[in-house]
Amino acid sequence: MDTSAQRTDARYLRPGWVARRVLNPVVRGMARVGASPKGLRELRVRGRSTGQWRTVPVNLLELDGHRYLVAPRGTTEWVRNIRAAGGGELRLGRRVEVITVTELADDAKVTVLREYLRRWKAEVKVFFEGIDESSSDAELRAIAPGFPAFEVAAA
Repeated sequence: MDTSAQRTDARYLRPGWVARRVLNPVVRGMARVGASPKGLRELRVRGRSTGQWRTVPVNLLELDGHRYLVAPRGTTEWVRNIRAAGGGELRLGRRVEVITVTELADDAKVTVLREYLRRWKAEVKVFFEGIDESSSDAELRAIAPGFPAFEVAAA
């Protein structure tokens, strides 16, 4: 993991009750049964303190032969856990893939953030506060520190 990409800024948008209690369980359930609209996966990561598996639905971005995870809510618990663990599992239905991750430096996030916004704009635009896929490279670079992103590789 590239520790220089880690940030001390703690941008984090906590999910509301509906997201935690309704939307995330429904989306996670879809991934568990293998329904994957646009790259949906269930990410499983060991907790950095407890060692227990933690799960969260994520959008796996495939771009130019590479795969990425982006945290639109900022430095979430899954981000902290995956930084500590260096990887986890991606699940879709019965398929489980053990992964390792490398955190992207802010300059490397511009193209990834633009494509992430293009593909999942309806779901994530609220987290990007006026930034979208047509924003300039400078605008995307300016927000990059608040959006952790990881390149995913099979372990």
